[in-house]
Amino acid sequence: MQTPRSIFLKSLIYCLVIVCILPTHSFAQQPVSVDFKKLDAYFAKAQKTWGVPGMSVGIVKDGKVVFEKGYGVAKQGTSTPVDDKTMYAIASNSKAFTSALIGMLVQEGKLNWDDKVRKYLPYFALYDTYAGENATIRDILSHRVGLGTFSGDIIWYNSDLTSEEIIRRVRYLPPGYEFRAGYGYSNVMFITAGEIIKTVTGKSWYQNVKERILDPLGMTRTVVNTDQVAKMGNAATPHALADNKVNVPIPYTSWEEIASTGGLFSCVDDLTKWMIFNLNNGINGKDTLLTASTRNMVWTVHNSFGVDRTKPNDLGTAFSGYGLGWGLRDYQGHLKVSHTGGYDGMISSVSMLPDQKLGVVVLTNGLKAPINALAHYTFDAFLGRPETDWSQKDLDRTNQNYASDTRIAERKASRLLNTKPSLPLSTYEGTYHTDVYGDMTVKQVNGALEIEFEHSPTLNSKLSHWHYDTFKMEWKTPRPWFSFGTVKFTTDNNQKVTGIEFDVPNDDFWFYELNAKKVQ
Repeated sequence: MQTPRSIFLKSLIYCLVIVCILPTHSFAQQPVSVDFKKLDAYFAKAQKTWGVPGMSVGIVKDGKVVFEKGYGVAKQGTSTPVDDKTMYAIASNSKAFTSALIGMLVQEGKLNWDDKVRKYLPYFALYDTYAGENATIRDILSHRVGLGTFSGDIIWYNSDLTSEEIIRRVRYLPPGYEFRAGYGYSNVMFITAGEIIKTVTGKSWYQNVKERILDPLGMTRTVVNTDQVAKMGNAATPHALADNKVNVPIPYTSWEEIASTGGLFSCVDDLTKWMIFNLNNGINGKDTLLTASTRNMVWTVHNSFGVDRTKPNDLGTAFSGYGLGWGLRDYQGHLKVSHTGGYDGMISSVSMLPDQKLGVVVLTNGLKAPINALAHYTFDAFLGRPETDWSQKDLDRTNQNYASDTRIAERKASRLLNTKPSLPLSTYEGTYHTDVYGDMTVKQVNGALEIEFEHSPTLNSKLSHWHYDTFKMEWKTPRPWFSFGTVKFTTDNNQKVTGIEFDVPNDDFWFYELNAKKVQ
């Protein structure tokens, strides 16, 4: 016999069961139907609107490649199209391969994340003695050793220095902030990580990448030097951007010696395999190349960035930071794992939403391209979000940034005409030295001054008089990252030349780190 109490309890249980069941059916996420023709048209329009000569795009979803295509041409002024097999430099997207290799060595017990760098490279040192003695592998992979962003890049850029020689010079770079108290994107620390890998394994960074990652994943069109690219064929040509408008083809430069920070060349077809591997948490088929511990380590924020919580942002960002070889943030409530890369004449991006098993790679052969916009537009399509024209939004911001950069114009306007050097040109000749780099030589050639860089011939410049003891640098080999610069000769109270100071306004290479004293 059912009592009122038993009837009530049964009714309550029934109601609770219904309540538990209903949300499963009522709020289950419905599959989003993605219009790939619309995506294709959007990508094609973006390539033309931005004016980038060529770009290739790949999309992966749920462990499969769902889209691969090229837009534009391999070289400005030609009709050779780019496609999913076209090779580009991926620059700093190489960093994630470095952190993966370190993870594999940790798994094998050959090193630990918190090992001090000096355990493997006894000569390693930083300007801050304590920081140099205590910097760990995690520190150098998360940009928190105290160096400012891009500090030291002028040491390795197009130079003939070996990785060890570059690392030995890092001790002379002044810190940008206290040890572990900030963020400074550091290519020289990833060069250091590559040298650790070489020391521990007895093999080059690229040999490790090829044997441990590229070959197992079937990434047959990912290489590390320009000769390999030439043999492969179907490669895009890099382009400089003259006056922020005109794409000018330029030659490849080799970053093989500093490959661990940015030396790989690859294609969309290969990088989709890389994304699938990462979205599968380091498992390739039946092989676990990265353990769960390693996956969590490299995708954990080790260096946090501030987020302005007083203002809305169009990406829905609540947190942002850097893991180990990967940038980490949230995109509209979803973890976004990504990185970008900038090479002489090429920029690229790899972006993933792990909880959606969704990834987008964008490779380009120009310095002005919608690398992040296309990823965000794709994410929105797969997430079923309202359409946003990210390409136009980012293009407007980029053009505004170009327009607001008045550094070169201000320097040209400040030039004082009808002045002369205070000393004969022969007085400026000689050798100038800085510990962070080495020697620079100033000499007269056909009645005019020239400056030669001991380790970086492509930086050699003619010096034309600008005003007083300042001369304009006219690079014999035009570079894509900077176009205008001056060098000033300093003197003591007795008008004896004591040194040189550089002023080259750009966002990537700090020439002032080469300021030198005259030694001969």
